[in-house]
This record gives sequence, structure tokens and C-alpha cells, in this order.
Amino acid sequence: MTEQGSPLLDLAPQTRIIARLVRAVRDDQLPDPTACPEYAVRHLLGHLLGLAVAFRDAGRKDLGPTTDTSPQSALPDIGPGWREALPQVLDELAGAWQDPAAWTGGTRAGGVSLPGDVAGAVATDELVVHGWDLARATGQVYEPDPAALAAAHSLLAASVDDPSRGEIFGPVVPVPDDAPLLDRVIGLSGRDPKWKP
Repeated sequence: MTEQGSPLLDLAPQTRIIARLVRAVRDDQLPDPTACPEYAVRHLLGHLLGLAVAFRDAGRKDLGPTTDTSPQSALPDIGPGWREALPQVLDELAGAWQDPAAWTGGTRAGGVSLPGDVAGAVATDELVVHGWDLARATGQVYEPDPAALAAAHSLLAASVDDPSRGEIFGPVVPVPDDAPLLDRVIGLSGRDPKWKP
């Protein structure tokens, strides 16, 4: 904790950015490709919805099917009402992690048990990287929340030599040390910052 009784990071600025991106997605863009080879835009939106629910419940310590299911168990997709549902769940996710208790003790997400602070860091990274995925796939400008971006960089930089990293991220894409921080984060996540549909 940074201060007694305060959350490590406010996720609301980043979730609001994602919600704005979501609302601007056109129906004709749903089948378009993304930087995640197995995901079209509709699958990426479905993944964002699923991870927002899972990490909301992980922050609340409301453990069950939403936190115990691996994201690889099925190809995610969207249903009716996703334009309203996804921003709402993103808002609930941010609210859950505004409780300092979310960052302490243990929790679960994606079927993996994690310390609360690690789960919060993973949620932040997911929001930053998949925000880039969505913006790039749909031709939108993307400027992530600076605090969330810095947290994502810390998490990804620390994972570079982790042998289990390949289960979550692709191989690191080399990016110059003086590149913008977002490009370095995207490279560390296993994506090419120059990717375009």
C-alpha cells in the first residue's frame, strides 16, 4: 500500500478510457482482425468483458465461476447489449479496486490464485494492453492513463526472465530503449507496436 488505507492505484481513469474506446466501435468493425491473432474485434470485446467481470469479482473477493474459469477455456464473444454492459462492468471493476482491501490478502482470477496486489497489477496490465489492441484494431487514438501505463511496464519488465511468462505473453518484441513508454509496454507484452490491421 502506498499509504495506510489507500488503494495502490486508481483504475478508474484507465477503465473510463477503455469505455470511450468501446462506445466508438462500429458494428462493421466487429469481424476485423486485432493484434491478438486468434481474436477479431468482437472476441477482444468479449475478452475485455470477461476479464472485467473476473477482476471485479477478484477485487471483491467474490470467488466462484467468474474467477475460476481460465480465459483460454473458450473463444470469448459478445452478446446483445455489449455497448452498455461493458462500460458498466468496467466501472464496477474500478470501484472494486478502490477498496484498499482488494489489494491485500489473496484472491483468484482466471483460475489462478494470486496475492491481491499482484491481481490488481495484472488487471491494470490487461486494461492497458487490450486498450491498445482495441484502439489499434479500430483506428482510434489511444492515450492510456499514465499511472496505469507505468504499472503495466513494471509488471511486464519484471516478467521478462520468468520461465512461465510464455503461458501468458508472447515473446518480447524488441523496442528501442528511447521509444515511448507505451511502445515499450506493447513490445514487452509480445506485440509489435507498429502492428496495424
